[in-house]
Amino acid sequence: MSNLFVRTLRENPADAEVASHQLLVRAGYIRRAAPGIYSWLPLGIKVLRKVEDIVRAEMDRSGAQEVHFPALLPREPYEASKRWTEYGPNLFRLKDRRENDYLLAPTHEEMFTLLVKDMYSSYKDLPTLLYQIQTKYRDEARPRAGLIRGREFIMKDAYSFDVTDAGLDVAYQNMRDTYQRIFDRLGLDYVICSAMSGAMGGSKSEEFLHPTAIGEDTFVRSPGGYAANAEAVTTPPAEDLDFSNVPAKEVHDTPDATTITALVDLANESYPKDTPWEAADTLKNVVLALSHPDGEREIIVVGVPGDREVDLKRIEASVSPAEVEVAGPEDLKKHPELVAGYIGPDVIGPNSPSRTTDEDGNTSGSVRYLLDPRIARGSAWITGANEVDKHQFNVVYGRDFEADGTIEAVEIREGDPAPDGSGPLELARGIEIGHIFQLGRKYAEALDLKVLDENGKAQVVTMGSYGIGVTRVLASIAEKNHDDLGLVWPINLAPAHVHVLATGKGEDIFGKAEELASQLSDAGFEVVYDDRPKVSAGVKFKDYELLGIPYGLVIGRGLADGKVEIRNRATGESTEVSVDEAVAQLREILKEDLAKHGE
Repeated sequence: MSNLFVRTLRENPADAEVASHQLLVRAGYIRRAAPGIYSWLPLGIKVLRKVEDIVRAEMDRSGAQEVHFPALLPREPYEASKRWTEYGPNLFRLKDRRENDYLLAPTHEEMFTLLVKDMYSSYKDLPTLLYQIQTKYRDEARPRAGLIRGREFIMKDAYSFDVTDAGLDVAYQNMRDTYQRIFDRLGLDYVICSAMSGAMGGSKSEEFLHPTAIGEDTFVRSPGGYAANAEAVTTPPAEDLDFSNVPAKEVHDTPDATTITALVDLANESYPKDTPWEAADTLKNVVLALSHPDGEREIIVVGVPGDREVDLKRIEASVSPAEVEVAGPEDLKKHPELVAGYIGPDVIGPNSPSRTTDEDGNTSGSVRYLLDPRIARGSAWITGANEVDKHQFNVVYGRDFEADGTIEAVEIREGDPAPDGSGPLELARGIEIGHIFQLGRKYAEALDLKVLDENGKAQVVTMGSYGIGVTRVLASIAEKNHDDLGLVWPINLAPAHVHVLATGKGEDIFGKAEELASQLSDAGFEVVYDDRPKVSAGVKFKDYELLGIPYGLVIGRGLADGKVEIRNRATGESTEVSVDEAVAQLREILKEDLAKHGE
């Protein structure tokens, strides 16, 4: 410890909100270089390499072969795949001295595709599976939680290449199984969830989420085994309703009823019916702004039941790569037909008198109007009358208005039915630690990756993409393995197996501590030896607890009686043993613990 490049901190950094961020900085594993960008120090590098080694070992076991691409890439391949614009502001773009465009890669689909195109031309060359462990970059608007969402991060990304869809299915299942082995060895709990493909494209997509209260992803699961990211939950279309007995729509005065609560209260007071009006009887029309990668700002209106809140992340998943936000006053000024607080469907979408459709089916003259799938044809609503202080009652979807389509728009609630009928949904939060995609032929077609089949005919190759956030995984392990005193690493990932502490002033104590540390090291164990002569025992114990090395060997006052102390960091248990038997006993403890972790 007298030579180890580390400085521990007693207080949490001001910008650190979650335990992993706080403790990795305080224990001297990482240091902040800029928002979302971190330097790795010796202890952190040791843990990072052990995580990488497990990932690499299981990838090699799967039959994948490792390559390594540059992080700095030219624009042209990303232009061909359209991701130069589709990736939007999250892409780091730069120019060289000759004004040529480059980027810092967020992912490497294009480069993998071009490499295989350069090397292979026959179906006999396939299937193949390639991977790398590489630094990635994303210009995150709001980096948070230390390593969990950064602007620079390390990923393992792999890509499979097959001639047939059946071959892709085999490769996808191989990676799915491999990921389960990786996360099992890392000791991380995970839930495999159906997911959206987003900017990656492709069809089938699943996330591996580590359940934790600090996770930024909401996912759902049911008693019957359904699991999905909340963004990917689909709502079964509502059955059509018979509206033959619904009276004609009526417009009523609703002064100051600019909220759902105020509208329901006024309706019950002034326009009562057999059963009380509820928020679920109202149709809320929300104005949103979509920012497309090409710079276009499109205004849309989304109709949702009044008892539900709009979920912008679910909407954004449906309109990706566009970004979504609630429309502002300047947006509404450009659309005077949209009366804030009183918007009805009569003047928007296909209901608008100004809507026109050209011969190619393209519409103009009115904003798009989309409905949440919970809005059934034939259902009757209270909704805005497009005039201040007025609402319409008995407005029927399919009789009084139409829509341009549907969109998954509202938050999923605890107890909502699972789409597959497997029971009520439970909501939880998690960190995305892995993601697997069936990309299909999107990138192969864009970059003209073809091979000749057995008949000599050119076939477009089909691809799969498989990512693991290595630095995010490390942060997740720290989140799971800590207590109020500091980190508590599992033995297979810890920067060392044993932390030897000399907690006295006598030369005999330091001499014996160094002797025992050397014996443990010679036996093949990794040792941190706190040999600092002018540091108090209290400080040494605090550093031992903060660093989180699984076992401590304390040489102190008990040495006069031939005793030393073995400590278990995870359980807090302390055992006094004979100094002559300490190494042998600790060796057996370490071997048993390593064996439990498959080492």
